[in-house]
Amino acid sequence: MSAPLDLSPRPGGAPLPRQVLAQARMEARLMLRNGEQLLIALVIPVLVLVGGVLAAQRLDLDLGRSPVDALTPGVLALAVMSTAFTSLAIATGFERRYHVIKRLGSSPLPRLGLLLGKVGALLAVQLVQLVVVAALALALGWRPALSLPGAGLAVVLGTAAFASLGLLLAGVLRAEATLAVANLVYLLLLTGGAVVLPAAQYGGFGGVAALLPSGALGEAMRAAAWDGAVAWGSLLVLAVWAVVAAVLTARTFRWD
Repeated sequence: MSAPLDLSPRPGGAPLPRQVLAQARMEARLMLRNGEQLLIALVIPVLVLVGGVLAAQRLDLDLGRSPVDALTPGVLALAVMSTAFTSLAIATGFERRYHVIKRLGSSPLPRLGLLLGKVGALLAVQLVQLVVVAALALALGWRPALSLPGAGLAVVLGTAAFASLGLLLAGVLRAEATLAVANLVYLLLLTGGAVVLPAAQYGGFGGVAALLPSGALGEAMRAAAWDGAVAWGSLLVLAVWAVVAAVLTARTFRWD
């Protein structure tokens, strides 16, 4: 005769890694279903790449190398920034407005788990972005001397830095304010943050731009694609931004 089954309840949350994985799966599904976020995440980088290459060819701009080789690493960095900062900040801001975040706050999921789950979802979505942008660039003639470790570290640390900044913004402002500020910061970094073009193109401001998360991510991606190198200095800048923003987010993020 077999022993009776133990069907007594076992209250308590699942282990943190399992919670983070479940949260990441849910976040990824929501992002892929949201057309507006996909517009920011994919269409804008594609337009910047194609438009920039065509404009450089038509105007005969001297970028030091072929237009597609010069612009592709920055556009890959822009794709990371688009998803990890702008899309995440806006989505989280409206999740707070509609009390989605508040309901998550009543679950066993801690704030760190929420951050890690969102970052995991971002990495999954960014993989799709990077594959699409890279495939388009290769079709346009991109021939990188790619360092996979350098590019991979840049993507991971850039995602962590911009995700922390996006959550910091969304956690303290109302949804409408988050929408406005996130788009404004995105445009400012796109035009003056050394993400698409090298920091050296900004003259005296280039040193400051390289210390911004956008500039550090762009420089790290360019070093990986142009020289097959790992830009440790730029990666350190991204790591500092990620740590500082994550600490501030953990202390200031409001669930409602």
